[in-house]
Amino acid sequence: MGQWLENKTIVVGLSGGIACYKGAELVRLLRTAGARVRVVMTRHAQEFITPLTMQTLSGEPVSTDLFDLTQESEIGHIRLADTADAIVVAPATANLIAKVAAGICDDLLSTVLVATRAPVLLAPSMNVHMFENKVVQENLGRLAERGYRVISPGVGYLACGYEGAGRLAEPAVIVAELERAVARQDLAGENVLVTAGPNRERIDPVRFISNRSTGKMGYAVAAAAWRRGADVVLISGPTALAAPHGVRLVSVATAEETLRAVLSELDWATMVFMAAAVADYRPAKPAAQKIKKQAGGMTLELERTADVLAEIKRKKGKQLLIGFAAETESVVENARRKLLEKGLDMIVANDVAGTNTGFEVDTNAVTLMDERGREDVPLGTKDAVADAILDQALTLPRRKSPVPLRRNRPSTESAVRARRPGTATRRR
Repeated sequence: MGQWLENKTIVVGLSGGIACYKGAELVRLLRTAGARVRVVMTRHAQEFITPLTMQTLSGEPVSTDLFDLTQESEIGHIRLADTADAIVVAPATANLIAKVAAGICDDLLSTVLVATRAPVLLAPSMNVHMFENKVVQENLGRLAERGYRVISPGVGYLACGYEGAGRLAEPAVIVAELERAVARQDLAGENVLVTAGPNRERIDPVRFISNRSTGKMGYAVAAAAWRRGADVVLISGPTALAAPHGVRLVSVATAEETLRAVLSELDWATMVFMAAAVADYRPAKPAAQKIKKQAGGMTLELERTADVLAEIKRKKGKQLLIGFAAETESVVENARRKLLEKGLDMIVANDVAGTNTGFEVDTNAVTLMDERGREDVPLGTKDAVADAILDQALTLPRRKSPVPLRRNRPSTESAVRARRPGTATRRR
């Protein structure tokens, strides 16, 4: 998790469902991310988890009663509504969703939701048949049209014994949606294509040649672009990383597969970030069977793979093309040569020989270069470096008017639509 929720005030609303227990983990994650968390609980939510638990985890008083003389001594529901940077209701029951859709304010939580001007996120949680009910779906659709953000529930085993849609989204997913809700949306309307990770070129059925790339930098760029409003496709070689929330993942293994995947998405993309460590060579004659150990040495003949950047440059249209150069010496000089030879709009130069800027670490320091000059990005988390890369990409002279950096503006994106009804089964 990055710094996007640091010093933000997040109001977490709990309505009366069994998934209230996940609210404890949600509050913990938000506190870990640096947010101030205020919890509002309905009367029915208190049947599942106690205010004392949520107060202990949040470090703040828990609000429960619209008519409590202490809680409302300073018109508490208005203060909660006004001071929130974002509000999330998790779980959001069918009853709570219906009240918000109708503008009913008969308890503290529903009153705060109507009074606030902050982004409101609703994370539905209920029985699958309740979730698929046409009235519930109509209410969710109506709220989405009004700018509420609906976090689609998960699909799986439910506490009621059924299987299907209705599981509360995982706390980490809710946190990611909150990060997007409070982030500047300066990439809204962009289609961002990112490559990441290594390639594996087969020697025989059990061996391959590869490189040390973990994919962390490319994954950070993809996550940051989605957080800032873009639609994102991530083409990734084999890594141990989970796909960032909200990003469509395309898995590849070889350099040839990487090239095919990129070309298939190229017409869709408006910005392309080539962060993958694409293999330059592959075995010329992969063995059909496992090569047995023999006395003496072994010679492996290699051949060049396709030049992925050159192919993309040849076939691209108006997309911005940003390359990455992982170097161990003469970093700036080698990267500048690649910038010119490949005809890139920008290149990200990375000294991978450094202990804090190489592979398998969570920090990086890079140099950004384009035809206008260079900018050094100091050592920071790869998440922070990803944002710096995107900031610079937004200033590239593709645009008719410059996009101001580091300026918050209201998001114009529509809410995340609720999952459409599916098939439910009774677990026996």
